[in-house]
Amino acid sequence: MSTAFRSNSRAWADLSGPSLVAATSERSIAVVPIGAIEHHGPHLPLRTDALVAESVAAAAVERVAANGIDAWLLPTISYAKSDEHYWAPGTLWMEGTTLLEQLIEIGRSIAMTPVKTVVFVNGHGGNVMLLGWVNRELHRRFGLRSFSMPSGIAAAGDGIDGRPDELGQGIHAGFGETSIVMHLAPHLVAPELPPRNVPKKIAGLQHIGFNKKPVMFGWTSDDFGPSGVIGDPTGANAEDGERLFTAGVNFVSEALAEIDGFEFA
Repeated sequence: MSTAFRSNSRAWADLSGPSLVAATSERSIAVVPIGAIEHHGPHLPLRTDALVAESVAAAAVERVAANGIDAWLLPTISYAKSDEHYWAPGTLWMEGTTLLEQLIEIGRSIAMTPVKTVVFVNGHGGNVMLLGWVNRELHRRFGLRSFSMPSGIAAAGDGIDGRPDELGQGIHAGFGETSIVMHLAPHLVAPELPPRNVPKKIAGLQHIGFNKKPVMFGWTSDDFGPSGVIGDPTGANAEDGERLFTAGVNFVSEALAEIDGFEFA
């Protein structure tokens, strides 16, 4: 009789080692949420990015697994490259090279199982470029199919239907993030929201800025003021948070379906 413990959970860490080997194959997908523990103004929890990434990834894994895709949810990586908030007490961050090595070692461990596909679902902008580096390292070193994606499609408040107009600059602790946390964990949102803090001078530039403008620049969040907010949380609400969360789950689920059938040629 097999001694492997069996579980109906899609959580990688809930299985025993023998059960994991028995339950997975080369078609299996390891889904790794990655966020951050960092300052999010005076109104949001430090774990905002980790909370969003984990919640979206868990819901997406459950959905695609119900549709026959063999996806597994790994533990959330919460300590990340958050040096833009180095100045704020409570932020716990790693140097980029330290995080790079950690992610490579996690990939190396995944490669010791039957699983050959790893997907990072990312809730923190500071991780984006590093994850691109990680994807190639994991593929080159261990032959893994490696992918990374955001936990949702980033969009600043657009000024429509009562939403604040963040002038395309709402990237941190503003309307979107505050609304999502109001939906996921309202008890973690302070009752008094900080005032609007949108960098108008940057918003008026054609090429330099945030949200897919092509010219990047070095910055830390206190360059925009002492609150750590870059955006406008004042119009945030749980209803828009649910809409944004659902859009994130839809996006990640659709991306996982594409990854399941992905081929290089």
